[in-house]
Amino acid sequence: MATHADIAANLLRNAAVFFRDVGEQNPSLKDQMAVNAETFETVAQLLETDPTGEMEIPEGEEGDAEGEG
Repeated sequence: MATHADIAANLLRNAAVFFRDVGEQNPSLKDQMAVNAETFETVAQLLETDPTGEMEIPEGEEGDAEGEG
């Protein structure tokens, strides 16, 4: 049975594929989509290796991470 973290990591990896596909079809977006894909893959890896881990959020970005910004 898959854990919530497993499912979330899989969804993030699928989103990374989507971002890369969008970037391939839209050259003006390619760089930003590559950054998005890399970010999603990094978070997927973090979920798999340390699902309850914590990450320090740079000052000024806390609201965005909590859905307040």
